[in-house]
Amino acid sequence: MNNNNIPITPVGFITSPFKQKFAIPRQPNLAKAKGHITLTEQFNDIRVFKGLEGFSHVWVLFQFHKNSDKGWKPTVKAPRLGGNETLGVFASRSTHRPNGIGMSVLKRGGYYKHNGLVHLEVEGLDLLDGTPILDIKPYLPYADICESATDKLDDYAPIPNRQVVISEPARASLTQASMTHSDLETLIVSVLQQDPRPAYKHKLDDDPKEYRVMLYAYDIYFYVQQGTLVVTQLKAV
Repeated sequence: MNNNNIPITPVGFITSPFKQKFAIPRQPNLAKAKGHITLTEQFNDIRVFKGLEGFSHVWVLFQFHKNSDKGWKPTVKAPRLGGNETLGVFASRSTHRPNGIGMSVLKRGGYYKHNGLVHLEVEGLDLLDGTPILDIKPYLPYADICESATDKLDDYAPIPNRQVVISEPARASLTQASMTHSDLETLIVSVLQQDPRPAYKHKLDDDPKEYRVMLYAYDIYFYVQQGTLVVTQLKAV
């Protein structure tokens, strides 16, 4: 076997409310996004999850499959440095990596079999819909929490926490949409609180440009006024 070519087979694929890369939270658990992992045929045996109910969270390793054709660079522009300064790729969580592998700690939900396929529910998603899942491991607090860990990026740009207001026209559409997706309002607020605009625009507290983010099967339009993200409309795709 050539050690320079290590085969990796996805164990499953994620179903996520995030249908586009724009506005996906930059880290897990920043938004209350729910979804599920569906195992592939090769691993479609519910016994693989035996005992997982004893763990509240799981590590999910995945592939940044939409970036695989873009390659990687030794340095990347870090959003928390304002989007202009650079960090080494191995000093960042950039999606553009040599092997395109990401990892997220997600809250574990139930696992079950439906229509012959095994599913695992997860919460706190930061994954694009259809992302290949490479591995799932239990999160171990005694080993995985590092009490003395530091993050110097907080000195540059703490994670945004914007106020979000839903306009009356958008509220009417949201009420209808929530009949299908009861968590949609919570998801909209938690996603927009992170201010998904490009990092260099975070200094603009008045930004009349109308942005659009797709969650589930809805386009959500918003702009920024006096530091508040105002949702103007929801449209079914």
